[in-house]
Amino acid sequence: MAGKMIPQPAKEDAPIKLKDIDEVFDRIQEVYGSIARRAFELFEGKGKIFGRDLEDWLRAESELLHPLHVTIRESEDGITVEAEVPGFKTKELDVNVEPRRLTITGQRETKDEQKEGKTIYTERCAGKIMRMIDLPVEVDPAKVSATLKDGIISFALPKAVPTKKIHIESKAA
Repeated sequence: MAGKMIPQPAKEDAPIKLKDIDEVFDRIQEVYGSIARRAFELFEGKGKIFGRDLEDWLRAESELLHPLHVTIRESEDGITVEAEVPGFKTKELDVNVEPRRLTITGQRETKDEQKEGKTIYTERCAGKIMRMIDLPVEVDPAKVSATLKDGIISFALPKAVPTKKIHIESKAA
């Protein structure tokens, strides 16, 4: 179950969207489908020769997904996660926080156009990121905060309050 997050965005950015698990799952399926289609294109392009499935899949992944490098730190009070998301704005990022997992997905499209005489040069880049991070301890999703600055999204994830154990005494009748 997803918790609510009150982001602390930079002035020029919109708030980071917190998604529920169903929306994150839909995004993961979309990415999986894109990779599968590209892997099949590679398979067809090589003459439909079997035995290179993994190679085609990994190449398709590397073409479509950009790596998302993270740093995770634990303190007495919580977990801090920093993830590199260069070029992404908050409106292009989706975040889901569960007690033991943080999921970051993003999608953007850039376009570069140059005119030289009668020739028009156009280049497009669709960037997708996806990272599911299993957290080392349970956190309180309702108290998570996030900031995006200089291509780094930082999360402060306070640890969940441990459940209190109660000792039950048995009394003789």
